[in-house]
Amino acid sequence: MADPSTSTQPSDAQREEMLDRMLTRLALADDSELEQLLSKILPYTVSSLSSLSPSVRKLVMEILTHVNKRVKHRLEIGLPMLELWEIYCEASGFPMVRNFCMVYIEMSFDRLPAEAKANMAPDLLVNVSRLPTQHQDIILRIILKAIGECDLSQLDEKIYVKYKSSDGKDKQLFVEFCLHTILYQPPSLGVGCPAGLSLAQSDRITGKFPLKGDVLLKRKLGILHIIESMQLAPGLAYPLYLAAASDSQDPVAKRGEDLLKRRTAGVNLDDSDLIEKLFILFNGTTSVESLPADFRVTPVNNALRLQLMSVFCRCITAANAFPAALQCIFGCIYGSGTTSRLKQLGMEFTVWVFKHALIDRLKLMGPVILNAISRQLDGSSLAETDAIAKDAKSFAFQAIGLLAARMPQLFRDKIDMAVRLFTSLKLEDQSLRLTIQESVTSLAVAYKDAPLAVLKELEAFLLQSCKAEQSEVRFCAMRWTTSLFCLNHCPSRYICMLGCEDTKMDIREMAFEGLHLSKDQELLNGADDNVNYPKLKDMLNYICLRQPKLLDSSEHREKELLFPSKTYFAMARFLLKCFKADCRRCDSETDEFRAAVSTYCQVLEHGMAFDGSVELHATSMKALVEIGSHQPKLVASRYADRLSWLQIFWSHVDFDTREAASRLLGIACSTISSTEAAALTTELLSSINTKLLRFENHHGLLCTIGYVVAECMREVPKISESLFASIVDHLVSVVELESSALTSVSMEALGHIGLRHPLPIDINHGTVSGGVLPILHEKLKKLIDGNDIKTIQRIVVALGHISVKEASISHLKIALDLIFGLSRSKVEDVLFAAGEALSFIWGGVPVTGDEILKTNYISLSQTYNYLSGEMSSASMRWSSSELNVDNESRALAREMIIKKLFDELLYSNRKEECCVGTVWLVSLTMYCGHHPKIQHLLPEIQEAFSHHLGDQNELTQELASQGMSIVYELGDMATKQELVNSLVNTLTGSGKKKRAIKLMEDSEVFQEGAIGKSLSGGKLSTYKELCNLANEMGQPDLIYKFMDLANYQASLNSKRGAAFGFSKIAKLAGDALQPHLAALIPRLVRFQYDPEKNVQDAMANIWKSLITDSKKAIDEYFDLIVEDLLSQSGSRLWRSREASCLALADIIQGRKYSQVSKHLRRIWTAAFRAMDDIKETVRTSGDSLCRSVTSLTIRLCDISLTQLSDASETMNIVLPFFLEEGIVSKVSSIQKASINIVMKLAKGSGDAIRPHLPDLVCCMLECLSSLEDQRLNYVELHAANVGIHAEKLENLRIAASKDSTMWETLDMCIKVTDKQSLESLVPRLAQLVRIGVGLNTRVGVASFITLLVQKVTVDISPFTSMLSKLLFRATLDEKRGSAKKSFAASCAIILKYGSPSLAQKLIEDTVALHLGDRNYQVSCAVLLKNYANLAADILSGYHAAIIPVIFVSRFEDDKDVSTLYEELWEDNSTSERVTLQLYLQDIVSLVFNYMSSSSWASKRKAAKATVKLCVTLGDSVSASHQVLLECILKEVPGRFWEGKEVILHALASLCSSCSSAISTADPVASRVILSSIISSCAKKEKCFREAAFVGLQQIIRAFDDPESFREVVPFLYEVCDQAIVSKNAKANTINTSAAIDNELIDDSSLALEKVLDCITACIHVARVEDVLKEKERVIHILTSFMLPGFNWTVKLSVLSSVKELCLKLQPSLDKTAVSFDTTYLIDELFHSVAPNLFEAIRTVKIAQLHTAASECILEIVKLNQNSSLEKKRIAKFRDDLVHLIEIEKSEQARTFLRRSIEILQELEKGDSREI
Repeated sequence: MADPSTSTQPSDAQREEMLDRMLTRLALADDSELEQLLSKILPYTVSSLSSLSPSVRKLVMEILTHVNKRVKHRLEIGLPMLELWEIYCEASGFPMVRNFCMVYIEMSFDRLPAEAKANMAPDLLVNVSRLPTQHQDIILRIILKAIGECDLSQLDEKIYVKYKSSDGKDKQLFVEFCLHTILYQPPSLGVGCPAGLSLAQSDRITGKFPLKGDVLLKRKLGILHIIESMQLAPGLAYPLYLAAASDSQDPVAKRGEDLLKRRTAGVNLDDSDLIEKLFILFNGTTSVESLPADFRVTPVNNALRLQLMSVFCRCITAANAFPAALQCIFGCIYGSGTTSRLKQLGMEFTVWVFKHALIDRLKLMGPVILNAISRQLDGSSLAETDAIAKDAKSFAFQAIGLLAARMPQLFRDKIDMAVRLFTSLKLEDQSLRLTIQESVTSLAVAYKDAPLAVLKELEAFLLQSCKAEQSEVRFCAMRWTTSLFCLNHCPSRYICMLGCEDTKMDIREMAFEGLHLSKDQELLNGADDNVNYPKLKDMLNYICLRQPKLLDSSEHREKELLFPSKTYFAMARFLLKCFKADCRRCDSETDEFRAAVSTYCQVLEHGMAFDGSVELHATSMKALVEIGSHQPKLVASRYADRLSWLQIFWSHVDFDTREAASRLLGIACSTISSTEAAALTTELLSSINTKLLRFENHHGLLCTIGYVVAECMREVPKISESLFASIVDHLVSVVELESSALTSVSMEALGHIGLRHPLPIDINHGTVSGGVLPILHEKLKKLIDGNDIKTIQRIVVALGHISVKEASISHLKIALDLIFGLSRSKVEDVLFAAGEALSFIWGGVPVTGDEILKTNYISLSQTYNYLSGEMSSASMRWSSSELNVDNESRALAREMIIKKLFDELLYSNRKEECCVGTVWLVSLTMYCGHHPKIQHLLPEIQEAFSHHLGDQNELTQELASQGMSIVYELGDMATKQELVNSLVNTLTGSGKKKRAIKLMEDSEVFQEGAIGKSLSGGKLSTYKELCNLANEMGQPDLIYKFMDLANYQASLNSKRGAAFGFSKIAKLAGDALQPHLAALIPRLVRFQYDPEKNVQDAMANIWKSLITDSKKAIDEYFDLIVEDLLSQSGSRLWRSREASCLALADIIQGRKYSQVSKHLRRIWTAAFRAMDDIKETVRTSGDSLCRSVTSLTIRLCDISLTQLSDASETMNIVLPFFLEEGIVSKVSSIQKASINIVMKLAKGSGDAIRPHLPDLVCCMLECLSSLEDQRLNYVELHAANVGIHAEKLENLRIAASKDSTMWETLDMCIKVTDKQSLESLVPRLAQLVRIGVGLNTRVGVASFITLLVQKVTVDISPFTSMLSKLLFRATLDEKRGSAKKSFAASCAIILKYGSPSLAQKLIEDTVALHLGDRNYQVSCAVLLKNYANLAADILSGYHAAIIPVIFVSRFEDDKDVSTLYEELWEDNSTSERVTLQLYLQDIVSLVFNYMSSSSWASKRKAAKATVKLCVTLGDSVSASHQVLLECILKEVPGRFWEGKEVILHALASLCSSCSSAISTADPVASRVILSSIISSCAKKEKCFREAAFVGLQQIIRAFDDPESFREVVPFLYEVCDQAIVSKNAKANTINTSAAIDNELIDDSSLALEKVLDCITACIHVARVEDVLKEKERVIHILTSFMLPGFNWTVKLSVLSSVKELCLKLQPSLDKTAVSFDTTYLIDELFHSVAPNLFEAIRTVKIAQLHTAASECILEIVKLNQNSSLEKKRIAKFRDDLVHLIEIEKSEQARTFLRRSIEILQELEKGDSREI
């Protein structure tokens, strides 16, 4: 409708006149006419409001008032919605017009059908954001009402597309309105507005009437459905889905939860706009005073608030939203409607804020929230039982801890919060204590830099708390103590000492850590050098301040301890560390220090009280010895006068305590005189001789005599030679006579004496005289061969000590023989002890006598732990002390040692001897390395160590590698260089061949169990066992394979062994290794990923030692590394393959294109090869490499991360590889990986993929079928057998393929295709159309072409000719329906962009297909359907050719084909009648062609089309009737063919529609038609004959020619008479001829009802006179066919004839004179026909027949109203009727019978009156 503002508008006068006429017409119109009238009046009336004329507006208001009154409550009366909407859109300058339009739009929309509402709703959404606010609300309400009322499951896809394509602002407004609707809940009484909305928003949602119940439910569900279909950005729909998931109506909530899970996975919770919206929902705007009251939004309900809190607790942006986050927290904690769950979540959000808020925001919120938390905790109860309340309290404590970590300044000025939390830890429920404990621990950080006064308060508080009953409080106190204060803080260390006695292990461990006394800290011996311990004096002063009794001295051993034993133990150890630290950092000769040491000694003496533990006693005594080693004079002078106090401990139960006391006694002897020394030794000797000594006393005396005599024999002996000899003799006696334990102690004492002075050469020992060793040789040999390891160790070490000052070669030889007797020992401790003894015999050990005798020395091997990889500097010291004696005997002993090692042990074929030799050689090299002889032997030592790098024994291997590093340190430059080369060669696998070792039968080749068991179940390890196995298997050569395997294992072991030594050498070698890095680094990288953990660790150790900057080294040698790894990835050794793949996966990460370009294809080859490896672990590493190189490749091909040129080059490398080798692989994992990678490449590579589009697209399309599960083909072949519809299965397969990765890749390819790409892509697609096989491939290529053309549009024009021919042919050739449809769609989209000539040719070819076979007809339908869908604008110009074909083809015999064309017809014809009228001539022409065809199917189709044409158009067909009549009449005669009866139906339909036109054009035509149809009635074919009789009836009635009666009735009578005769003959079976004609009789009887219908039609059109002439025949037919022998349907047709006859006779009764024939006929009806009717009612149980018969009786009675019937007959007739009424069940029949009785009663009354 035109805009009201245009100049073509009528004048006001004209408008007024028009409105006046409309008002009048409106007033006179009935309600039935009102809808049609309003469609014209209402739009004009409303648009007239644009006039400013008062009279016009008055008339308008009158009309609208009248309309309102009439239609307001008549919802069935529709209003012109579309016209009003057009006026609204056009009348932008007339507010009144738009306002009234909106009123009636709202009214008219309610009256639309649901389907129309659904279709119209998205159109209303267009530009809704530009409308006035009030109109927006109405329109949006209308849309949501339509959404709520329509059937969502039946909505057309186009509707969803409309919603989806709406403008951004319109979409945003719509979603906001939907959100408010979802939030809306019917308000309760007294409630202002729903939660989450303002009053204005609530009114906006509801309009005039509130939403309730099912209406609101359906509307919300509809909203969710539409919002989902719109595919909104997750952030836009997220609030709506959250609100829905919290809705009170269960269906809405479930749907909302489902959408929340499925549709919001990608939502960005850090979007500030989104979080702002969510906070507005949560907090509302009720506190914003600047807003009017009606516009203040209330907070949402608690259910939604819970949902929102769970969101806030995952969002960092929410944590930084100030002040919204603060308002949210306070609302949860203190809000009026809050719940315990909300409080819990509020505290959880508080924790989140404190953890993630920016410090600037936290400064604003922190103090306020902390105050709120404190109040919350103050108001809570300690007896809280609610789990949620406990959780809330738990989060509160967590929040305090987090805030303390981030804002310590809030806490550090006072200890109030610390006191609060510690108190809570005491009082709160056990379930909360762990949380409070964590919070307390976090709070400690806040006091780190607190003021000194605060720290002082904390000291006192922590000292008090560490004694609390609750373990959690003690734990936190200890944690604060260790974390807050430094190690040199004395009060805190005192608290730690108290904590060492705690009953809880974790508290004890923490206390020990605070004192640096934990096991891990003790292992770091050298770490104490840098630890800042408190001064000994300060620490002692504080301890004594706390326990002054420590300063009390006592000459006697006390009973009670002043501290708990463990506390005292920790105190003694910590004070010892402080003592050592003071010795290192200050002058130990000052008086102040000596005083502190004296006090410390006093403290230690208190620790020796009887109540102390064994552990404490041993520690205290060792501490005194340690002090003595640093302050020998002070200790000696202190205890020289207290020897009796020390002697108490000779009998102590602890071994270490006794030995330490003995050492201390030996130190004290250094200051006593010779007399005192003699007396002491004599006393000791006499004590030993005492019988029945306890073992402890005996042991203590022996230890003491060793240390005391050694000290007395130092330099100037303090005892006489005779006494000395007596003592030695007594010790020898102990060795000979006592138990092994005392024997070893006695030997140890002799060793200690031998360190100071040579033992007597000749002693008189009973009957034997001589040296000590010759006397004890046999005894010692037995002891060494025993099983007591401790005894053996002490004896062997003692032999070394004794030999230090020994000058006799015979004595040294005895010592060596005893030591060499251990050459097959497997006990490591014994071997180390023997190595130490050999070192003492060799000479040059790095210790002195004082170190051994006056310190807590144990042994060389424990003092210098060379297995740790770190050697003390003392081991490198060549000392000329008293222990390093060099003489001829000593040189001979060295030669004996060398011979034993190199000639027997090191190259032995027994692994235990090799191990012994290695241990001893390492000991000698390490402890005596600077001795000239060792220096001379370094090359041989190096060779020996190198030989054992591959030993199977781990100890041998590790010691050999350690020995290599020692050799390196000891050697000169040449030696070092040679050693480096040797190790490098070993690591790189190019080392020189080892010295050959002859294998003996018992030589062990493999470790036991390494290669399983023998055939008999025995072990397989020695050379002999392997040979036996090879012989048993009949394969002697198998032994060589075993040896090869052993050699390989040895090579691995060599590399591992070399690694242990190499790590240390690398630190020392420096630049010497630089030339070898190129060879080393690639192998080191690979070996770090070796499957064996030991190899990994060893190589990692080398790497750390050799490489300072790993990244720089790998970058520098990257190409060499990758080449080595790629080479080894194809190795025959599985461990090399596995390690190479893992290493490659690691080092290629993050590389640039320039680094990996040359290797990329080979890396992929290696990955795929490993993924198909025979070994599972290699396959796993291949998968890891595949993931890594996938990530690399995708990054390099992603143009957003890599330069376009590099991305293109990468694509050129990898994509052909995937297409040629990956996807076509037979390994499923490689296939899957390749496809996924290609998809990701296509996704991120952008334009870089364009050159590869032809190959990629074709490969993906072929893969749609080739990678499909082949079982589906089997299922499809057997689908029919199991009842599966083949087409449904095809559709499922296609749907599955379109969900695949391949199709996703194709979609991405379409997106990057441009005009230039088409030149190479289209020919490949055409080729695939021709040769492609497989359902998914063919459907895929067709669909791809369709989508491609839709993308490139007109750019496809150069290829349309070729593609149209190809796709058209493919559509015809394709047998599968789904594929055919896909090709048809492609053809249609090509048609859209083709030239006009191409379009004409393609459409003509398509239309011509309807003349072909079934496949062509189906193809035609499918093509036309797709043309209509995809190229409707092109197709519209060819409707004259298409519509007739579609119409006629609807009547194909094949149901599937006809259904296709039926759908086509419905799509292309808005109104069937209009369409047929428009294309009538074309349709008639086509029908004529079909009818003239020689094909019976074509004739049938044309006839059916003619019937439909005539039925639909009626007399409108008259213009073409002659053509149709002519062709139909030609087809009626002639031979019968199947379905020919349709011709007769067509003839009848044509006559029914065009009877007037036929008669007018040719008056004789009706006779010809009647004659033709009568002749057809005489045919024998049953169906054709029946159709002829049906057609005859229609034609008789159509032409309504009275002459038809005289022409047709004789024929019909003859047919009926023949049927009656045949029936009688059949019933009586009179003669044979009747039986012969029985078949004919049956055939004729089948159509009797149709014959009788023809008689009825004849009666209908006949003149009365003609009927009366045939009255006897008529009565005969009517009575005969009512006999019992005929079917009820025949009788029903007779009744129709009777009724028609009665109606025909009725007018003749109105004449004054009724003819005799009429009277006769009426009487016959009454007397002959009526009884038959009675009988039929009685016998036939068909209600329909009863009703018809009763009606005929009524008509007969009516005919006899004016006749003179006998009273008796009337009475009898009436009685019969009364009887019928009694038995009749049909109410309608009873009504007719009652009416008949009434008429008869009136007749009787009339007769009575006449009488």
